[in-house]
Order: sequence, then structure tokens, then C-alpha cells
Amino acid sequence: MSIKTSEVDVLIIGAGISGIGTAYHLQKHCPSKSYAIIEARSDVGGTWDLFRYPGIRSDSDMFTFGFNFKPWRSPKAISPGQDIKHYISEAASENGINKHILFEHKVVAANWDSPSAKWHTEIRNLKTGESCQYISRFFFSGAGYYNYENGYTPDFKGVNNFSGEVIHPQHWPKTLDYAGKNVIVIGSGATAVTIVPAMATTAGHVTMLQRSPTYIASRPQQDAFANVMRRYLPAKLAYSLSRWNKILQGMFMFSMARRRPESVKKVIRDGVIDALGEDYPVDKHFKPSYQPWDQRACLVPDGDLFNAIKNGSASVVTAHIDTFTATGIKLQSGEELTADIIITATGLNLDILGSFELSVDNKLFNAADSYCYKGMMLSGLPNFAFSMGYTNASWTLKSDLVGQYVCRLINHMDKHQHHFCQPVLPVNGIETEAFMNFTSGYITRALDKIPKQGRDKPWKLNQNYILDRMSLSYESVVNDSIVFSSLTPK
Repeated sequence: MSIKTSEVDVLIIGAGISGIGTAYHLQKHCPSKSYAIIEARSDVGGTWDLFRYPGIRSDSDMFTFGFNFKPWRSPKAISPGQDIKHYISEAASENGINKHILFEHKVVAANWDSPSAKWHTEIRNLKTGESCQYISRFFFSGAGYYNYENGYTPDFKGVNNFSGEVIHPQHWPKTLDYAGKNVIVIGSGATAVTIVPAMATTAGHVTMLQRSPTYIASRPQQDAFANVMRRYLPAKLAYSLSRWNKILQGMFMFSMARRRPESVKKVIRDGVIDALGEDYPVDKHFKPSYQPWDQRACLVPDGDLFNAIKNGSASVVTAHIDTFTATGIKLQSGEELTADIIITATGLNLDILGSFELSVDNKLFNAADSYCYKGMMLSGLPNFAFSMGYTNASWTLKSDLVGQYVCRLINHMDKHQHHFCQPVLPVNGIETEAFMNFTSGYITRALDKIPKQGRDKPWKLNQNYILDRMSLSYESVVNDSIVFSSLTPK
């Protein structure tokens, strides 16, 4: 039995911020090209449709996390998840992108066919189980960087002994009632520092149980500069100025963290002391063992986490877990923490290219054997790009640049009648580095599954918006590290 086959110029995977942004750029810069977006969920939004835990919000300011083509109009610079999802949905509907999205369909496998210079992608209907196929000239993965089906939970000893509920934030129950109950949130990353103050408003008490501290800084939920710009200037100009203000601030802070880590640590520590007081054991609970930006720092809007700690509705415990018990968690120190509910905010499972198989001429492609070109293509994979945001800045800054660069590639191939392009390693090889110079658990757990990078451009990830803007927006798409080819007429 033959399966239904559709053909488009560009196939986009994911209707989150990367997929919707790339679709917009395609419509603007490659208006003659057809495209389709494959989305496993029933609505747009990606991360912001998936996560439903209390307090879900951005951990970046929305002037850089927003699209470069659509002003962020809310006064909240650090914004709730529902507002972000609405913003993405609005961008899709305003630009007619919704009609190109195939919801509740999942990519199973994609194969590059060299004789036809096209991608053949198998897709499964999640409602009916039926399969269909898309044939495309170009394949773009905007599927994000983590597995949507399962979050990461360590193998905790005795977890089945606990008589209450154990919940991972990635699968938050709609009907969870935690009013008046004692809650333990395991973790100290962005998810934990969001959940703790949000739950503390109605829970009996919330304990943030961390194995080790994270750098946490308070920032105003509203941005005074942006609000002034919005009051006196046209929306697009105000947004652009606010965006650049935040970009330059972020780059300055990251540079300072690298050049003068002790000074940055002091600033962050002083901020915690100001919030919690001299008597609070700041160094025990808020002094990490690593340097600033070796892992991603956490922002708390208007100091909400610190306020919850100060008013007694939340507390922090820094210790190692021995075992779960019927009534909570026993620590290695022998102390026991009681709980009605335990939240395992213990991280993500990295899945950079989505949970589907890639192959070239029916030979399985192993991303770990490839090298990343300009932070958005892979050696050995023709007519393919993916979106991977920054570890030290907002995701969308990079995804916007990547979407525009894909359009430049497609237009160049059209102009010169090329059918495909492919990054190719130098004949003499390149010096290798890990894909990300980052020590977060979700990165270190997946180092054997992700691509490599080189020490020199264009094989090195910049983690720098200005450098990427120069590379992806202004430099020629033609260089010695990418080959453009045409099919030989039969």
C-alpha cells in the first residue's frame, strides 16, 4: 500500500520559536518557496506549550528572546510562559504561518537521496498511526535541544517508598492540588528557582533541596529603559533600541564573568546578601563551586525566590540525598525532610536534532561523528540546518540569524542553479573541541551524542551575537568549507 506523498521546497520541524521564526523569514526572503511545518503537539509554542508547571516563565529578557521582526509589547521583561506562548501564536497567525503547520504529526526518519538531491521524510500521524512522506529540497530542524517525551530524573534510591506524589516538571499534572501541603523541589536550576516561589504562595512550605548551589541574581520584572522607549518612540524603534540595550548588557556581563570572575561573583553574592540579610548562610546555599557562566546563571524577577525565603514560605537545603522514605527524603547527614509532594526539577535529556533518525543514501548518520559549521549545519549532511541558541544569551538571537542565513543559502543556490550544498572538512582535518564549553549536567550527560566543533571559524561556535551576526548576515555564503553542487543532467 502506497503512502501519501507531499512535496515542498523546505520542510521545517517544530512549531516553536525557531520553527515559526524560520517560516517568517522564508516568507519574507524566499517568497516563491513552499514549506511545511511538522509539529508533534496540537498547538504552536514548543517549550511554551509543553511546560505547564507553576510560575513557568522566561529566564531571559523578552527583548532578546522575542523575534527580531515582532516587537514585544508587554511591560514584563521577564514574562510568564502563557504570555510567551500567546506571542508565538500571534506571530504565526499574523503572518499566515498556521496554514502551513501539520499538527499532531511526528517525524520518524529523514533520508537524503543523492540522485534526486532531496530529503525524503517519513512522518507519522499521532492520532491515527498512519504514515505519510514529505519530499523536500531543504530540511530545517527547529525541534530544540531536548527530548519532549522524557525529562531527566536520577536513579534515586528508595523512590518507590515515598507515599506521596513524585512529579517531574516536564509532565505536570493538571489537577495537582498542593495548597497547604509540604513540597520538596529537588534542583537548583532555572526550573527549580521558578517553581519554588510560585508554589510557596499557596503550599504549606516549599523546600528547595539542592546538591550544590547555582548563581542566582535578582532582576526587575519590568525594564525601565524599555518602558521609557515605548512611551516616547514608535513600537519598532523602541523595541530595537531595547533589544540592543539588552544584547550589549548581556555581552558585557558575560565578558566580565570571563575576564574578572571574582568581581562578578562578589556582585552576585552582594545581591543575595542585600536580599536575605547578613545573617543568612549565603555561602552555604548560594556560592557555587564553579566560575560564573561555566553553567547558565538564573534570574529571579523582583527577587521572588529571595522574598519567599525571607518570609518563611520557602527554604533552601544544600545536601546530598541518601534515600526516599515513606514520608519524604533522608539526607546523607541523617536529617530527614518531610513532604507530601516531591518535584524532581533535575533537568532535561539532550536531543539536539530531535528524536528521529537521519540518514544519507539510506546510511545512518551519526551526529557525534560530524562537525558543526557556523553553529547551524553539519559536515556530511547536505541541505540541512538546525537551530541551536546560545548558552550565554537568549535562544532567539541565534535562531533568527540562522533562519535568515538559510534563506541566503537557498537564494544563492537558486541564483547559481545549484541543487545542494554541504559543509566539508579541510583535507588536513581540524583540531577538535567539545560542541559546548559548558558544565551543566544536561550537556555533560550527552557529550557522546552531540556534534564536535573546531578551534577556528567557521567550525567554532562563537557564543557571541555580534560575531554571529557578522558571519551569518554579512559574510558571503561561499567559502572553502562549503561545497555547492548541481545534479548532472541525465
